[in-house]
Amino acid sequence: MSFKNFKTVPKMIFGRGSFNQLDEVLAEERKNDDDFVVFLVDDVHKGKPLADRVPVKAQDLLIYVNVDDEPSTKQVDELTEQVQAFAAKHPVSVVGLGGGSTLDLAKAVSLMLTNPGGSAMYQGWDLIKNPAIHHIGIPTLSGTGAEASRTAVLCGPVRKLGLNSDYTVFDQIIMDSEIISGVSKDQWFYTGMDCYIHCVESLEGTYINEFSRAFAEKAMDLCREVYLEDHPDSDDKLMMASYMGGQSIAYSQVGACHAVSYGLGYILGYHHGIGNCLAFDVLEEFYPEGVAEFRKMMEKHNITLPKNICKDLPDETIAKMVAVTKSMGPLWENVYGEGWEEKVTDEMLTKLFRRI
Repeated sequence: MSFKNFKTVPKMIFGRGSFNQLDEVLAEERKNDDDFVVFLVDDVHKGKPLADRVPVKAQDLLIYVNVDDEPSTKQVDELTEQVQAFAAKHPVSVVGLGGGSTLDLAKAVSLMLTNPGGSAMYQGWDLIKNPAIHHIGIPTLSGTGAEASRTAVLCGPVRKLGLNSDYTVFDQIIMDSEIISGVSKDQWFYTGMDCYIHCVESLEGTYINEFSRAFAEKAMDLCREVYLEDHPDSDDKLMMASYMGGQSIAYSQVGACHAVSYGLGYILGYHHGIGNCLAFDVLEEFYPEGVAEFRKMMEKHNITLPKNICKDLPDETIAKMVAVTKSMGPLWENVYGEGWEEKVTDEMLTKLFRRI
């Protein structure tokens, strides 16, 4: 039996005000006068105080990225070309500042600068051949675990699937809860639930082990403090929960909710956080206690999910979602173990989607 050789983020700074150390961190990468950094910043920060604090030098490239839609292989390839056209040499670092989608774009661009061809070629597990450009993740939203994970999830020409590799992992993350304020209540809830659902899927899965369990249980406790108890330090707690939830699934796997959510996201364009919530709400037969607690959290924060979004969709649209969801082999193996193919039928998945 071989065990997973787990790559984790080697350097991290945690604490309120730690964003101010970004310039210092980048100074270590800048060896020559013309060394440049690429900053990929979520365009919601454009014209806001945080944007003025980004330590951009004259030779650097700052790109505001739009993540109204889920990140795609096309967007990654366009950004990579933009960076390549900017200078003859590689940047010394790629910095992602934003929510999970922006962090995934930064991870993907840092990989594609050193790996030939388009990013769709690398959707899958361990297909990346060359190490990435140095890359830094700074979340301005907590929950996705993108800062901790070895994947950059992208919608490609055929399906929604990550660039899963050890090279995807950030070289450095900065976790500063001061910069996550100002997000809408719904967004805060949906993104945080991504973390809560990571923990449920990890703890209830066949891949569970003590490493994953330790992170998932603690992350889940933190989520409860944030979403059931309104803890005064909830920003710090959710930021830690997000990181630990990401660590948990890195040594286990997500499950039924993410598989269904990928189908929703790819075909109907739902963002990952709300897509997970829509999927989780119909998965009581898989995760009865988790779904019950999730509904309690929704009620406490007056969150209302859209209803009947798949009820009257054409059969061929549902069939496409089913195909995407069914293709997530490792996720279903985490739910059912070996022989999952017999249980994950088109009929079962169609019924689930029709209830969303």
